[in-house]
Amino acid sequence: MKAFLILEDGTVFTGVSIGARKEIISEIVFNTSMTGYLEILTDPSYAGQAVCMTYPMIGNYGICYEDMEAQRPWVDGYIVKEISEKDSNFRSEGTISDFLTKYDIPGIAGIDTRQLTKILREKGTMNGMITTDEDHVIDDIIPKLKAYTTGKVVEKVTCSERRTIGKGRRIALLDVGTKKDIALNLVKRGCEVTVFPALTKAEEIIEGGFEGIMISNGPGDPKECESIIKEIKKLYDTDIPIFAICLGHQLMALATGGDTHRMKYGHRGANHPVKDLATGRVYITSQNHGYVVDETKIPEGVAKASFINVNDGTVEGLDYTDKRIFTVQFHPEACPGPVDTGFLFDRFLDMIDGKEGA
Repeated sequence: MKAFLILEDGTVFTGVSIGARKEIISEIVFNTSMTGYLEILTDPSYAGQAVCMTYPMIGNYGICYEDMEAQRPWVDGYIVKEISEKDSNFRSEGTISDFLTKYDIPGIAGIDTRQLTKILREKGTMNGMITTDEDHVIDDIIPKLKAYTTGKVVEKVTCSERRTIGKGRRIALLDVGTKKDIALNLVKRGCEVTVFPALTKAEEIIEGGFEGIMISNGPGDPKECESIIKEIKKLYDTDIPIFAICLGHQLMALATGGDTHRMKYGHRGANHPVKDLATGRVYITSQNHGYVVDETKIPEGVAKASFINVNDGTVEGLDYTDKRIFTVQFHPEACPGPVDTGFLFDRFLDMIDGKEGA
């Protein structure tokens, strides 16, 4: 069956329908990862977005449900050049086409994803529609595309109630769209992790006697999270060690007087180089974000940049002055991607233990 991807600038791509046969409007973004498509599909940070994979063939190693980063996929739609209908992997439990259909996710294959990526790089991220309606009317669709916003998606993806996994040092994890591997990285380092819904009041966490606090990744515009930002400021005002990732990094900056802005097309992939300003060492990282902390608006004496992006110089990490708090924009838990910066979880635990150099 024919399918169409229509962008808000009027560009139309024609391909074939994959997954669910339904129409969606979403923000169109691209990811440069060569592998890890299941983790991308199930990353809550993609809520409100349809993902274009730049690697030309997707799905050849099938689907392994154990690798899911959430209990369900969160992408609105999926865009590929070629989809593999055969899975070759001893761990595979099915094809990606079956997975998309099972979870009611529409997609399109057979389009020039290189051209689409170039358009998004040149014009910036834009909204689009995936449809199988061959009688679509562009003039009727474009106003709908321009009106679309992802809205407050954090409330959509966060857990509904607190839960605890693991044993050991007691860590609170504020779930603003967390990937499961954040908690698992702590558990395997000997922690008991209690996951809290995004709208949890700070007092509940502060009074819980936790040794450290994690603030997770998540979707959307950080400035949409007004109430969450206020609660994070209360967490900042304590002396509890805090480590925040991705959206959590942005929310902590906003809570302490900083600012964020939307990027032209964001960082999404498993090959983004970041430089540790303390050592000069460069790490390859996994990233997924469309907003960034504005380095020029970090209040003096509150925090300083700890990592920067080698490609564009944007802020990738902050160390907070006179606080046991540090944050990073990239994903040290990776999945998909390199695990080069997994040591940051160890740094967090060293900071809790009061070890010198943490």
